[in-house]
Amino acid sequence: MSNNLRNTIIGAWELVEYSIPDKENPENKYYPMGKDVTGFILYTPDGYMSAQMMSKGRPSYASKRLHTGTLEEMAAASKGYMAYSGQYEVDEKNNILTHHMTVSLNPTWEGQAQQRLIQIENNLIIITAPANNATLIWKRADFHEVLKL
Repeated sequence: MSNNLRNTIIGAWELVEYSIPDKENPENKYYPMGKDVTGFILYTPDGYMSAQMMSKGRPSYASKRLHTGTLEEMAAASKGYMAYSGQYEVDEKNNILTHHMTVSLNPTWEGQAQQRLIQIENNLIIITAPANNATLIWKRADFHEVLKL
């Protein structure tokens, strides 16, 4: 098996779009987390990945403290955020990427393995979830020097 696809995806990618096409009219798109959603997905050489996405404009907790939001504040923060991480596999022959969700903000996904179709176009990766045709477009994140402390 060639490692071309795997080698190409290694690194950090910044979210460009997260959308789901309308079933009757695929040209119309639904944006589950808003058109201005932001996030990153990381693929490491040793087979781990992490995806983080958030809706912009989520309000801060009134307390300004990490774990002390009200139930309503924490629910709103969670609703506007998606995160999971674990190992990944690449099926080079079929352009299939499998994410193993070891940890997840959504407990329903915890422990699942979900397949994604992957396309590479220039400096973009396009990932489609076959279950609902959700499409995530990611561009390679800009290079940053490592900060020396």
